[in-house]
Amino acid sequence: MLLALAVGPMAAGIIAYVLGKKSHRMRDYFADAVTLIELAVLIWLSYRSMNGSYISFGSKDLCGLGISLKLDGFRIIYGLVAAFMWAMTTVFSREYMEHYPRTDRYYLFFLFTLGATVGVFLSADLFTTFVFFEIMSFTSYTWVAHDETGESLRAAETYLAVAVIGGMVMLMGLFLLYSITGTLRMDELYESVHQAVAAIPSLKGRVYVAGACMLFGFGAKAGMFPLHIWLPKAHPVAPAPASALLSGILTKSGIFGILVITCNIFSADGNWGFTVLVLGVITMFTGALLGVFSINIKRTLACSSMSQIGFILVGIGMQALSGLENALAARGTILHMVNHSLIKLVLFMCAGVIYMNLHELDLNRIRGFGKGKPLLMCAFITGGLSISGVPGFSGYVSKSLLHESIVEYLQEASNAYGTYKFIEYVFLLTGGMTLAYMLKLFIAVFVEDRGKATTDGHVNNYGDGDEHRRNYMNEQSGCAIFLSAFVLFVFGIAPYRFMDRTAEMAMPFLNRDDPGMRIDYFSFANLKGSIISMTLGVLIYCFVIRKLLMSRDESGNKIYIDRWPAWLDLENLIYRPFFVHILPFVCAFILRIFDRMADHLISIIQRTLLREVEPRRPLLYGNTLTHFAGMFMDGMTDLLNKTVRKNNPKYINYEKKLALRLEQILKTTRLTARSVSFGLMMFSIGCIVTLIYLLVVLALHVG
Repeated sequence: MLLALAVGPMAAGIIAYVLGKKSHRMRDYFADAVTLIELAVLIWLSYRSMNGSYISFGSKDLCGLGISLKLDGFRIIYGLVAAFMWAMTTVFSREYMEHYPRTDRYYLFFLFTLGATVGVFLSADLFTTFVFFEIMSFTSYTWVAHDETGESLRAAETYLAVAVIGGMVMLMGLFLLYSITGTLRMDELYESVHQAVAAIPSLKGRVYVAGACMLFGFGAKAGMFPLHIWLPKAHPVAPAPASALLSGILTKSGIFGILVITCNIFSADGNWGFTVLVLGVITMFTGALLGVFSINIKRTLACSSMSQIGFILVGIGMQALSGLENALAARGTILHMVNHSLIKLVLFMCAGVIYMNLHELDLNRIRGFGKGKPLLMCAFITGGLSISGVPGFSGYVSKSLLHESIVEYLQEASNAYGTYKFIEYVFLLTGGMTLAYMLKLFIAVFVEDRGKATTDGHVNNYGDGDEHRRNYMNEQSGCAIFLSAFVLFVFGIAPYRFMDRTAEMAMPFLNRDDPGMRIDYFSFANLKGSIISMTLGVLIYCFVIRKLLMSRDESGNKIYIDRWPAWLDLENLIYRPFFVHILPFVCAFILRIFDRMADHLISIIQRTLLREVEPRRPLLYGNTLTHFAGMFMDGMTDLLNKTVRKNNPKYINYEKKLALRLEQILKTTRLTARSVSFGLMMFSIGCIVTLIYLLVVLALHVG
């Protein structure tokens, strides 16, 4: 059954593609049915699993090392989150994709990615995770490239490059880890790694290398700095339902992998925890900073996703730093993962409603669109205030837990108190920046007047009539947005019933014990951090966004200005020049050196071992014997002329003389040989004639 949850949607994707060739309506309803069945089956299996029925699947014959799947606490949570998000976005896609080309292809890979994502979250070993992870990367590539414009193809190229490079580096880490432990099963890693390192301490370095490779691969998918380059570019060009899934659930597949290696290999490793924490802080702050500067609604939400991934990484880092003691970090990590998934589902669908009506994403062109649209506004407020950590909304609970985990660790980090205090300040400031850019989006879309001129003179004339207010989305899309926002709202108003239960279910997966105590989320100590962040957010919005990031056009209207330097782009500044120009040049230079070295080596060998032998010059006189004998006699003659016969020297060319003498001897010999040969020949003829004569006489006599 578990394998069917992963493979079934892939097979359904092929069927949907075939159905789409006959009827788009049949295809759409079939896709809706598939995702709803997937959700229903997961709910049923989850109910069985939580009532003591252990559910797993394993096959040693599939994909070389085998495939193993499991359904337990954390996997139940994210299996249900993934299925719910796909069900909502599938319903929303029916209207959103109605006027898009190539929708058959979209649904094919849409359902393929569902199966692969569920496979990732149900995987019981890292090899199974890798297999479904790579399938998911390749199938989701088509979402980014769907429009096939220059911008979307370039963003898809970046997305695929990061995914492929990350996947290959991750695979190297898996091979290295397998060589150390002999297993990749998640529930065996903790004991296997610690036993191997205890037996051979030098293996610790190899474990770190394996962990770094896997962190690189999973971090690339999660959008961790500095591998985040695909995130702000892929979301704006992908269809809104795909953006919701890319941001809300596919990034969590990367977080899933980082959680596995942190909680099972580096569960109490301070070096590893600090590394992940620093990367999380940089990711968190950088994403929020980009979000403050962005004036494209989907790009802002994409940068926000990067920032929230940073918050989650902070929680993972704090788990490793505090070992098994800090349950606050573990609970905050899981809850913020779930919150962020549901929040981005709501916000990206809201952005999708705006785009499918206006075909614009620039804040200057969509400002005022949300006026008179209470459902859209309520959904956006629910998502916006939740992600900003405002009390009474679900995001407040998870962010408070993460903040308190830092505060709690400050008491232990006496030697590095200043470092962790600085991290706390950055955490609170980033929370304020989150509120600032969400205020910017809300005020632009739902508060500001419409019809204002934009930077290029374009005027928004999309109507104020009742007809437009009623028909900006159909009932199915409205239900999808309402239900998604309602789930998020329920999480916020009843944290003890829903969020605490969710966190408790995930604790065994994180190798953490539940604290067994009721956390007072609304105590002053917890509210204080949120109040500081909200105050900073309002100040940033009023004095940075309104004053520095807006200006007036020729008509005197205030417009949003993108003041982020165009050159300050990691992809264009570092990655593309490195991979397109520097790396090929360096490789070509090195290969040219080896090529020249090979040429020189061959030349040396030719001149020594394989040196060509020059042909001997023919002797002027005689043969070798007369040549050397003549040279000796000429040498002796020359010596005598310089000594004994100095006064009466004799000059004789003995080499020539001996050669002539030899020639005469040879000539005489040849003549003699010829004479002897002739005589012998005549003698033989005579003998033969005599023999014939004797035979004839004998024959006559006998006869």
